[in-house]
Amino acid sequence: MGVVSMTENSIRRLGRVAVLMGGDSAEREISLLSGRAVLSALQSQGVDVVGIDVGADIAEQLRAQKIDQVFNILHGRGGEDGKLQGLLEMMRIPYTGSGVLASALAMDKVKTKQLWAASGLPTPRFSVLNDNSDWHGLIDELGEVVVKPAHEGSSIGMSMATDPAALREAYRKASTYDTAVMAEQRIRGAEFTVPVIHGEAFPAIELSTSHEFYDYDAKYVANDTRYICPAPLAQEKSLELAELCLQAFSILGAEGWGRVDVMQDQQGRFWLLELNTVPGMTDHSLVPLSAASKGLNFPALVLHILSGGAVSETL
Repeated sequence: MGVVSMTENSIRRLGRVAVLMGGDSAEREISLLSGRAVLSALQSQGVDVVGIDVGADIAEQLRAQKIDQVFNILHGRGGEDGKLQGLLEMMRIPYTGSGVLASALAMDKVKTKQLWAASGLPTPRFSVLNDNSDWHGLIDELGEVVVKPAHEGSSIGMSMATDPAALREAYRKASTYDTAVMAEQRIRGAEFTVPVIHGEAFPAIELSTSHEFYDYDAKYVANDTRYICPAPLAQEKSLELAELCLQAFSILGAEGWGRVDVMQDQQGRFWLLELNTVPGMTDHSLVPLSAASKGLNFPALVLHILSGGAVSETL
């Protein structure tokens, strides 16, 4: 794919666009960074666009601004879980990304993994935790685990545990972010992420960090995190990974664009971790890096997502 260009008429046909960002989730600051980048990119292409920091008055703002369609870059709860999508459906405003059901499913890591496992796709074993969980039994069964809130992104509230005491403490930490917490078998090996945009798997990125795992700091702050794109995989494994991610995306009913996170174990097998339906679009973000490896610069990527990814279902 080369650089995407749109005629002046095509730009005008996009109408008045709102970039929705911010909100009140734990990912607010990242969403604001993503939103400002998307807003600037659309402005540079001559799009009639306005940025809106989403609050309780979002419906009134959309009406007052006479918005024709939305670029949703609202990360986390409220923007990535089906709630915003439901409002936009009721207002009959087209928007980028997945619809109500797929957004809600992908935001719930437990339901996501249950659907993937039921469909025969590889995802690490896991258990939902509660105050009365058998910490010793879980470590015996799963070994080293990744503990994470079920409804957060950006690795917020996530930690590793190798013994019962650490598992209990990791659960306590994650519980401050979410009432639903899961422990997932940790896969040791290479970590990849694959953007899916309008039915196409974009080049995979291999992630490498000096941190214990690819945590919030490694994602957004550290300068020593390495991103290799396209990932150094043999062609056969690269095609296998792309197909797996397309299947994972499709099974959840996702649309438009998103990003699938995957681990590869020491035997070369891939394991699905999660699907992000509103991925980051900051200067540290991975979808723009993957697109750039295909010759698609940031403004062109944003236009590509917007012009081909608006959802407008018949009510």
